[in-house]
This record gives sequence, structure tokens and C-alpha cells, in this order.
Amino acid sequence: MQYKNFGKFLRYKRKKDMPLKSLNNFAFDNNIEPALLSRVENLKQDIKLSVIEKVASAFNIKVSELMKEYEDYYINSLK
Repeated sequence: MQYKNFGKFLRYKRKKDMPLKSLNNFAFDNNIEPALLSRVENLKQDIKLSVIEKVASAFNIKVSELMKEYEDYYINSLK
């Protein structure tokens, strides 16, 4: 599984599940540096596990559930 495009998925999920929350608000609410989140979403920086854990927590799901959603998103993007 490729995780290179995880940032693209993260942006998609954030906008789908929290459409009224800006990147800055999402980041601040979840103790993530906004600049870091921006770089991840723009595929300029890889995401660390500690940030993935914070993102999963923000969506009230387990890391494994978040990764399963990413895998589904990734597979569908290849079609």
C-alpha cells in the first residue's frame, strides 16, 4: 500500500466530515501545527504516526479505521 498520497485523503476526509472547519481550526483543535498539516495535505511532507493518531482521534475513530478508509479511498482513486 502506498501512503504517499495520505495528505490528499486527509484533506478530502476533513472537508467531507467537517466542512465548516478550516484547516487552522482543525489543526488547533487537535494540537497539530497548522503549517505541518498544510504541508502534509499539499504532499510537501510525509505524515508521522503521532499526527495520524491525532487525526484519528479528531474523527473519533481508531487509527486502524482511518487507515482502512485511506486504503478504500486509494483503491477507488485508481479506478
